[in-house]
Amino acid sequence: MSDQKTHRLPPTVTPERYEIRLTPDLSAARFDGEEKIVVQVHEPVRQIRLNAAELVFQAVSMQQPGGAVLPGDVTLDGDNEQAALNFHQTLAPGCWELRISFSGVLNDKLHGFYRSTYKDNDGQEKPLASTQFESTDARRAFPCWDEPAFKAVFQPTLVVDQGLTAISNTRIVGETPVPGTAKKEVVFADSIRMSTYLVAFIVGEFESTDPVTLGNAPLRVWAVPGKKHLAKYAEQIGSFSLTHFAEYYGIPYPGDKLDLIAIPDFASGAMENLGAITFRETALLVDSEKATRGELERVADVVSHENAHMWFGDLVTMKWWNGLWLNEAFATFMEMLAVDAWKPEWRRWDSFTVSRAAAMQIDGLKSTRPIEFKVEKPEEAAGMFDVLTYEKGASVLRMLEQYLGAERFRDGIRLYLERHQYANAETTDLWDAIEDSTHQPVRALMDTWIFQPGYPVITVAQRSGGIALSQRLFRYLDDAAGSERRWLVPIFLRAGTRRGVVTKTVLLADQELLLELPDEPDWVVVNAGGHGFYRVRYSDELMSGLKQALHRILSSVERFGLVNDTWAATVAGLTPLSEYLNLLDLLRDESDINVWTTVIGSAHHLNRILDDAQRAGLQQRLRSVFAPAVQRIGWLVREGESELESQLRGDLIAALGTVAEDKACQARARDLYSQYERNANAVDRNLVPALISIVAHTGTAADYEKFYGKFKNAQTPQEEQRYLFALAGFRQPDLIQRTCRLTINGEVRTQNSPYLMRNVLLNPEARVRAWGFMKEHWDEMLRQYPDNSIPRMCEGIIGLALPDLESDVRDFFARHPVKQGAKQMEQHLERLRIAVVCRERWQHHRLS
Repeated sequence: MSDQKTHRLPPTVTPERYEIRLTPDLSAARFDGEEKIVVQVHEPVRQIRLNAAELVFQAVSMQQPGGAVLPGDVTLDGDNEQAALNFHQTLAPGCWELRISFSGVLNDKLHGFYRSTYKDNDGQEKPLASTQFESTDARRAFPCWDEPAFKAVFQPTLVVDQGLTAISNTRIVGETPVPGTAKKEVVFADSIRMSTYLVAFIVGEFESTDPVTLGNAPLRVWAVPGKKHLAKYAEQIGSFSLTHFAEYYGIPYPGDKLDLIAIPDFASGAMENLGAITFRETALLVDSEKATRGELERVADVVSHENAHMWFGDLVTMKWWNGLWLNEAFATFMEMLAVDAWKPEWRRWDSFTVSRAAAMQIDGLKSTRPIEFKVEKPEEAAGMFDVLTYEKGASVLRMLEQYLGAERFRDGIRLYLERHQYANAETTDLWDAIEDSTHQPVRALMDTWIFQPGYPVITVAQRSGGIALSQRLFRYLDDAAGSERRWLVPIFLRAGTRRGVVTKTVLLADQELLLELPDEPDWVVVNAGGHGFYRVRYSDELMSGLKQALHRILSSVERFGLVNDTWAATVAGLTPLSEYLNLLDLLRDESDINVWTTVIGSAHHLNRILDDAQRAGLQQRLRSVFAPAVQRIGWLVREGESELESQLRGDLIAALGTVAEDKACQARARDLYSQYERNANAVDRNLVPALISIVAHTGTAADYEKFYGKFKNAQTPQEEQRYLFALAGFRQPDLIQRTCRLTINGEVRTQNSPYLMRNVLLNPEARVRAWGFMKEHWDEMLRQYPDNSIPRMCEGIIGLALPDLESDVRDFFARHPVKQGAKQMEQHLERLRIAVVCRERWQHHRLS
């Protein structure tokens, strides 16, 4: 076996069915286990290799029906997280039963089978246990073939204390007391054939909503005692999205029940375990009367995303982790479809442009990667859960759907699921199904987007009789590498001519294309509708025409694209900073929340990059943009306004009071926050986060104490998160240090601490102290935090945009590499390099 493949299991013996019996001891943080696995031996062997990590084996044996029991011994391979089961005689091909008894630890790293705690209404700490197996952590709970292609049926039994709830992937078929103990045995039905990473066990005190039956499957939302009243909203979107997906896919929900379970400690947003989806509390539990529209949208998004996985990921699963994008990109695409159908007034596909832009930001780096790339080791699989897998993947699917047509695209998806249900598939299987359904050359088109990194910028210029389009690789740091790269680019075009508006959809396959029009265009919009995953760079003449009639010619999505593409060109050094700021001056009457999102994001980026002498000029310039917009929308809710308008008010006021440093805005925000403290109904809920951020930004030690108390005594997960992350916005040195200490002293859950540290690093007044603290306590953070959160925390280094700090950062991470996030760390460091380059480029720029 080659060194490169030692982490992969041989196909000589494969599992068919697992019977797993686990007895967790929550107080001792350990568990005992027994399993019987029906396996197929495909060729004569004397050794079986499977995955195991942090487990102790007590006994191993093999037996054929009616045959003798053959005991085995175990050799552990810790580096590859494998166990070799050795037998003294050859195992003949055929069906066997493998029996293993073992024990393990309920760890505190939020992966595998882990222990969590929460405080009940009386302030008493209560334990629970939950699982998080994706990508490769089922092996920490039971010995198994822990690779996606080794699908099998699972039948769990959990032996738990009488007063506890036990949840797994399927319905309970038996629940009986264990004689002579205070425990009960909870037996679950057989699952469908599925991968190990989708198995789930949850044990603790939980309360559920009443079941809502969808088809033949009851849906419930579970929470720890005292939080069930926050479950109704998730139940509503859960029911809607599950029904929506069954209709879209043309296949009934594949499970026999669906539980949505809020876990107090959870490293990710949620996990798509078939029939037992686990969530971070902020992603499932919400008070729909007090939460902001954005907070409600997050719950709707995450619940829909996980429900979409029941088909795309659970019913049909990628063969290996290089195909993870098949799961996550489709679930992201489908969550947009479902939420847009549920709440059309939210214009979810419009706001997806913000997600697409986030993916383009990373994909414009030299250190980007293809959506699908070779994955060998488990830590490489863990590194796949990023914006390129989710948002870029979903973006190119949306581009393909719009190019083919929604109905034809859906027909191809249905064919793919029908062909591969209960099995595994690869990217080529998806393209085959869509090609067979649509008779379009989908594979050739999509291979250019899936298997090569980056994306093109489309240059648009007028030519006699039409317009000339050309493509080249877009990069923030352009060194001419990759300049030969080409994509098959669906061009969605709209042009205004004397004979009327012309719309065209063409495929740009070569470097250049001359597109004929009926006569000379007055204006041209490339990437009309905003569905393409590419940037557009217009000639000066065409850009001038668009600027003169921004709101007449361009839809809100297209205005977003124009602003975001201009900002990207500015960061890349292709466009002067003055030209971008002049474009912002044209947006004072802008009413679209997504356009303002990209403007506000660029303002914060500039604030982190520019030196102290330039900041005053920047703030003055930003006040001239934000203040008229705030004056137009007002501070009070107007009758008949949409939820998006209410949210925009909060976003604009927050920007005016923080990055633009408007003193009048800050004073009024403080006054309104005082009113909110006296009467929560006196202030619109969508304005509350803005008030909190401004009070923190201008905050005193007394404000800090108040916010800290509200974080510790929050009534909802969203309130807890608002006040916790607001602590990162304070700017006094002693308060900065106090927030840093919170990240390691146990007062903040380890699921949140890394993100708190990231936010402190992004605070320009706090970054130097925060960086010093992080270096000093690095080993402690590695011990405490979930492994997958370390590279996410380190995103904060992009705020250290000073040459001396950059040098120190590079030196530190050269000596302390992040194992599970090598690619993300490479990207963070490149983004820091870009920020420092911009700082040097703009250091003499006059902003006022």
